[in-house]
Amino acid sequence: MSALDDAVTPFRIDVPQADLDDLADRLGRTRWAEPETVDDTSQGVPEAFLRRLVDHWLHGYDWRRIERRLNELPQFRVTVRGGGDDALAVHVIHVRSQRPDATPLLMTHGWPGSVLEFLDVIEPLTAPAADQPAFHLVLPTLPGFGFSDKPTSTGWGVGRIARAWAELMATLGYERYAAQGGDWGSIVTSALGAVDTEHLTGIHLNMPLAQPDRDDEPTEAEQEIIAHLRRHRREKTGYMKEQSTRPQTIGYSLVDSPVGLAAWIVEKFWDWTDHDGDPTSILTPDQMLDAVMMYWLPATGASSARLYWEAPRSSWQSDIGVPVGISMFPKEINRTSERWARKHYPSLTYWNELSRGGHFAALEQPTSFVDEIRSWSRTLD
Repeated sequence: MSALDDAVTPFRIDVPQADLDDLADRLGRTRWAEPETVDDTSQGVPEAFLRRLVDHWLHGYDWRRIERRLNELPQFRVTVRGGGDDALAVHVIHVRSQRPDATPLLMTHGWPGSVLEFLDVIEPLTAPAADQPAFHLVLPTLPGFGFSDKPTSTGWGVGRIARAWAELMATLGYERYAAQGGDWGSIVTSALGAVDTEHLTGIHLNMPLAQPDRDDEPTEAEQEIIAHLRRHRREKTGYMKEQSTRPQTIGYSLVDSPVGLAAWIVEKFWDWTDHDGDPTSILTPDQMLDAVMMYWLPATGASSARLYWEAPRSSWQSDIGVPVGISMFPKEINRTSERWARKHYPSLTYWNELSRGGHFAALEQPTSFVDEIRSWSRTLD
């Protein structure tokens, strides 16, 4: 058996029925909090909305539907080390295009996302019309998330994951490739743009981290962005504070209570998507519950939260040495301007601002997301 055979193992999701029965039992015995005392979402997910969602979860939702869809795709577990001593097996969806001119593209999700965000963009990117660029897609699951292994020691921060992704692409046989990411995927992809310049042709981000300098004189439009960022930090970052300081403490609740986990995650669909007052105007209840299930079934509430604890404790080189593309969706939580982006990403070669979409760009606006990937890819050598 070759080293590649040792490192890459075919994978299929097969959740035991007992796990689904246990979930139904827990949902049926939920002890509910009383309704909020306001008429908005300033206290969190509205109780009436969450009750309807949980009722659908218990009586109408079908996990086997999404399990079948995932199992129709080529899935693997790939062993990586990222330069450390302890190895992890990460879950990877690897869909190769039939086109001989296809570009290998590594796409990384964030929290509270998963590879499910990319399901609706796989076919248009791997099997496009003849006049559109094609891609071989590599969709890994972050360590501690989904069906990837959970780290059992410290050190799996952004830089190490980036090095692991470079190792992953080499293991899969790609000498040259491009990379894309949002949320944590954006940060890992940026780090990758610094550590694997020999093999990386360029990166694309839909959550750039480019804020103004202290002595900057913002335009009127940039002042609105600053006000948005301040509101977000003041009112909507409690989850980040808890996960970055006490991930183990909140982890017990997230692993034990399905309704608690759902509220923790669905809150982000309320706050971070571009909707018309209700996230079900842009995402279906099934899509939201699919996202929750990717944390519930593998019990990753604590292990995924730990990335917030790891990131500040590990360094990563920030000097990106490859071309950068940015697609700015209007309801992204970390918005920026092109002027700021060009200052923080000197190798910026593609910039576009869109009229619809939020933090979960590929999930919310798959057609626009695909168009952005295609347009950005045409700027690469």
